[in-house]
Amino acid sequence: MGDMTSEGASISAGIDLSQFYQVFFEEAGENLDNMEQLLLNVNVDAADDEELNAIFRCAHSIKGGAATFGFSDVAELTHQMETLLDKLRRHELQPNAAMVDVLLQSGDALRAQLGRHQGSGADPVDTTELLTHIKAFVEGGAPPAAPAAAPAAPKVAAAPAPAAQAPAAAAATPAKPGARLLELQVGPLPDPAVAENLVELFKEITDLGTIEPLDAGQSSDGMRRFKVLTSSSDNDLLDLFTFHVARDQVKLIPLGPGFGFYDGAPGAPPAEAPSTDPGYGFFDDAPGLPAGAAAEAAPAPAATAEAKPAAAIVPARPATPAKTEAKHAAGGLDQTTLRVSIEKVDQLINLVGELVITQAMLAQNSRELDPALYQQLTSGLADLERNTRDLQESVMSIRMIPMSTVFNRFPRMLRDLAAKLGKKVELVTQGEATELDKSLVEKITDPLTHLVRNSCDHGIEMPADRAARGKPEQGTITLVASHQGGSIVIEVRDDGRGLNRDKLIKKAREKGIDAPDSMTDAEVWNLIFAPGFSTAEVVTDVSGRGVGMDVVKKNITSLGGTVEIDSAEGYGMKVSVRLPLTLAIMDGMSVGVGDECYILPLSSVVESFQVQADTIKTVAGSGRVVEVRDEYMPVIELEKVFDVPRFDFEHVSSIMVVVEAEGGRVALLVDELLGQQQVVVKNLEANYRKVSDVSGATIMGDGRVALILDVGSLVRRSRH
Repeated sequence: MGDMTSEGASISAGIDLSQFYQVFFEEAGENLDNMEQLLLNVNVDAADDEELNAIFRCAHSIKGGAATFGFSDVAELTHQMETLLDKLRRHELQPNAAMVDVLLQSGDALRAQLGRHQGSGADPVDTTELLTHIKAFVEGGAPPAAPAAAPAAPKVAAAPAPAAQAPAAAAATPAKPGARLLELQVGPLPDPAVAENLVELFKEITDLGTIEPLDAGQSSDGMRRFKVLTSSSDNDLLDLFTFHVARDQVKLIPLGPGFGFYDGAPGAPPAEAPSTDPGYGFFDDAPGLPAGAAAEAAPAPAATAEAKPAAAIVPARPATPAKTEAKHAAGGLDQTTLRVSIEKVDQLINLVGELVITQAMLAQNSRELDPALYQQLTSGLADLERNTRDLQESVMSIRMIPMSTVFNRFPRMLRDLAAKLGKKVELVTQGEATELDKSLVEKITDPLTHLVRNSCDHGIEMPADRAARGKPEQGTITLVASHQGGSIVIEVRDDGRGLNRDKLIKKAREKGIDAPDSMTDAEVWNLIFAPGFSTAEVVTDVSGRGVGMDVVKKNITSLGGTVEIDSAEGYGMKVSVRLPLTLAIMDGMSVGVGDECYILPLSSVVESFQVQADTIKTVAGSGRVVEVRDEYMPVIELEKVFDVPRFDFEHVSSIMVVVEAEGGRVALLVDELLGQQQVVVKNLEANYRKVSDVSGATIMGDGRVALILDVGSLVRRSRH
């Protein structure tokens, strides 16, 4: 299969098909995801026709593209899937769970095959067993009354029935005409190789029928004529050919006498048939005339006299209306979305960031101007500020994608996992519309996958155990996404057995981790994030090697997020992952300490107020606190945290800014509030090194660099 790509390209006769590969792979990926969702939601006892049709359409789209590009392994598997799905949607077979399983496995195999064609370097996928299973379902479920159903059509096509039997066959099955004979005209073609390629292409895609040259290249007008025996609609055939030759060069007409067939040509009518050719085939009752259009569906090379009764029975082009409908639907889809590479979006965000910095500089410099003298300039700058903010918001929203893209991959995983473990699990998702930055979505998927697997494996008990405890046999895992301040919080909850405090402490001591009995519950739960820590009695292929929770924590911390665990033994547990919404531009509040300027994320700021020095109290052992409306909160002096040099020694900081993060509040002592503005977050680690209590830096309007404070880190500092 390694040379399939070149084979596809050689067929294309001058058109390099590889330029379309990427689009095909992306669309095939979307179709596979869509098919998987539909298969997981399908109710096998009462399958909805629309659902089955949608699944069929997904397989059909992949097959069409794969056949065009010459990926015959993908085309073969999707063709068999299509056959089974076709029987299901025609109600010739009754769906069952085993069929859904095989179709899901086929989807996985297709993913692997497509990955291989994309250059993943994986070994070829062996689909023999899958194909055998699918064929068994197709044959085992077929009603005896209709032995030649959908899958048999291509085989019938390969060996056309004798002319005399054709009308009888057509009369027997008026609803399904099956194969029909057409004449395909291609041309005028300057390059005869193109026509040969079409024949080769048809050999690849046998389900569209067979193709044979009619004139053996003897035509003088540059036209090539072929006899096509097919059960596909005209549109399907034209779509295929127009990948290789222009659409106006391809004509499909009913196969009939005339049209310059020489004696003894393979498609020529029998000698006794009238072969007069008064007007290039447009004699009375010619099959190509509008009145006789139905004759297109004549199923065999019968003489004109025999074609007429067949034409009367067979409906004309039954597939066309549906096809046009599908075309309109597809057209609608194409117009609503646009594929753009992520580099372009990143570049756009960087440019908007620079624009925000320039606008801040202009705003700062214009403050000294007299508004009366420079009225137009100041109003123009006010407009610029508003437009910059709107532009920045819309550019940022391009990168935001809904959490549903992450949540959608879990139903399938849980279904397989629960089957493997013999458990009954239901997945509930809430807040799928909550949006998160694309770069974070990609990085959060793995940690979440691990947490969901953990809940299923360690959390949810076996059905018998649950029943014994008075719980429903089916466990529930809930995924919730919501916005809180400037963060997104994703929760993974289960109603399983929860964490056992004593077991965790015992395990920690075995591992040599210091675990005194005086530990709080929260500290005990955090033990499971220790490297190599596992509470599984038996190591299975699902979990229990102790790799995982520590990696989950590390991955989330590296994104500037936090993980918290809450558990109630016997009732279940909850893991909350808190992440910043985006990593690029944010609203900030700038505060001055000495000659330095620091930025606080506006989403974390609760309030600010002036204090007298005597309202700050010192508590033995835990530093200084301030009372704010009957609540005491720790005071953090930024001057001391960052060792800010000070030259006005008599100055007493009297402004407090209350900030909140990770469920805790602290009061920051600062000299002055400088204002609030949009800031572009620059990564400090990449440009300098990691600095504790600082999450990044920004460039101010006057060109100075200001540090953006990590409020979560300051809150944790106060707790210690």
